[in-house]
Amino acid sequence: MALEMKVPSPGESIKEVEIARWLVEDGDYVEKDQAIAEVDSDKATLELPAEEAGIITLKAAEGDVVKVGAVVCLIDTKAKRPVGAAAKVVETPTKKEEAIAQKQTEIVPNPMPAKVDVKATPVAKEMITKNSINTVKVHGSGSNGKITKADIEAYLTTGLTPNSITGWGGTREQSSEKMSMLRRKIASRLVAVKNETAMLTTFNEVDMKPLMDLRAKYKDAFKEKHGVNLGFMSFFTKAVTEAIRLYPSVNSMIDGDQMVSFNYADIGIAVSSPKGLMVPVVRNAEQLSLAEIEGEIKRLAVKARDGKIDITDMEGGTFTITNGGVFGSMLSTPIINPPQSAILGMHNIVDRPVAIDGKVEIRPIMYVALSYDHRIIDGKESVGFLKTVKEMLENPTKIIFGGKNPDEVLLNL
Repeated sequence: MALEMKVPSPGESIKEVEIARWLVEDGDYVEKDQAIAEVDSDKATLELPAEEAGIITLKAAEGDVVKVGAVVCLIDTKAKRPVGAAAKVVETPTKKEEAIAQKQTEIVPNPMPAKVDVKATPVAKEMITKNSINTVKVHGSGSNGKITKADIEAYLTTGLTPNSITGWGGTREQSSEKMSMLRRKIASRLVAVKNETAMLTTFNEVDMKPLMDLRAKYKDAFKEKHGVNLGFMSFFTKAVTEAIRLYPSVNSMIDGDQMVSFNYADIGIAVSSPKGLMVPVVRNAEQLSLAEIEGEIKRLAVKARDGKIDITDMEGGTFTITNGGVFGSMLSTPIINPPQSAILGMHNIVDRPVAIDGKVEIRPIMYVALSYDHRIIDGKESVGFLKTVKEMLENPTKIIFGGKNPDEVLLNL
């Protein structure tokens, strides 16, 4: 009996997916629940598990765009398991991958020395022929660019020649690769944001010393008690949720001619993955402790890294934080993640000279940026929001006491 495997719906509003990669070959024996393919939607990359065990027959090729509900393969559930099939794992290279690997590693024999017609000394020509050297990669140091014995010896020893330090030896070859459905969707959304919103960016700087001192003092005890590392992202997330409480328009979005505001903060955290930028969402971040935020960020980041993140993890965010600082970015203007109306950009921490109480001191400074949709967020709200985030990060206890100093809370001010 042949079981028809159809493309399941990855989420609401998704009508088609792309076969990104088959993890098995046509005619392979697959086990129930074994991952047999990776499929791209315009929101995420998901694995397709086998519904039953049996011999598989593929009905779609890699790169094909198929409708949700379409048949992509057949599984012969009556077929007997071949000897040794149980030992086969998904990571076994496909024939296509084996061919590529073989092509990359095969050594071309040198049956007969061929005459070398290059600008080189006689001794250098013999060495080029004997070692089958591609002279395009060798830069001659002799007169008029002639390749010398020393050039060949240097190339054979280090791969470099006296004159090759200035370049990396491009071959002038070109390659073309189809963009994934996810990358195409991201591209169209980003262009739409630039064209359809009145996006502005405001900047500020944060003295990270108080936060870094607090983290250094308690990070070991924090990890021992909660089982997660104490990072900066949890502090930024809590600072954002408190600033949202004071400036709710930053946590709003436009729906037609309506301005929709939320009395909760679902914070999207942009993370890098093998498939590109993903923005999983920490739900009700305003209710979570620092430890709970760190744990949730870790869980979502691992899922994104392993390609196991799904649509439900990324839907419904009300505000986004992105950290270009982990890649060394000093300053940027992050692009709003639609349909949200604002995004906070973090950057690298650099020791800079700043004025403290009339004296110049070296402090670890981070530049922060808030990009926002000026159609519903005015300059007063955007600047006030970012200033509030700055103040809370420079005085971390404010995060715990709802934006107030502990003395003000004690005195009920």
